[in-house]
Amino acid sequence: MWHAGCSTGEEVYSVAILLEEAGLLERSRLYATDISAPALAVARRGIYPQDRLKEYGRNYLLAGGTRQFSSYFTAQYDHGLVRSDLRRNIIWGQHNLVTDGSFNEFHLILCRNVLIYFTQKLQEQVQALLLGSLVPFGVLGLGRHETLDFSAHQRRFETLNLSEKLYRRIA
Repeated sequence: MWHAGCSTGEEVYSVAILLEEAGLLERSRLYATDISAPALAVARRGIYPQDRLKEYGRNYLLAGGTRQFSSYFTAQYDHGLVRSDLRRNIIWGQHNLVTDGSFNEFHLILCRNVLIYFTQKLQEQVQALLLGSLVPFGVLGLGRHETLDFSAHQRRFETLNLSEKLYRRIA
């Protein structure tokens, strides 16, 4: 799995928790990239303020979480540290979606709320990179305000869930 534009890592850890609860984390490898070295440093540390963890915990329960959200963190003063077993299968790296190429084939790529910052031309360029990085029938997840509609690559995907912006590569 590739989290392209992972920022400070919260969504990466969310997917790691999901995989852990499904019994798939040990068989998974998560690549998490961003252009920002400072954001990646925060993500690698996996330390988040308690007030944000409370909000994330509410979201976790609303999304159907099955355990105590706090069990995924070690409390340290007014912060929580993501458990080391959740961090073990994550590879963090700096990557520029506009200038850097593909570095693997993935079954799932999450590129949420990144394309909205690009011009149409750059969006299509990045979409081509993501398409080329997906295995046949791989899944692409975009942000809620992003779409493949009107893209030159639209015909290469089928929509799995329009409201969640999930697409499957078909060609």
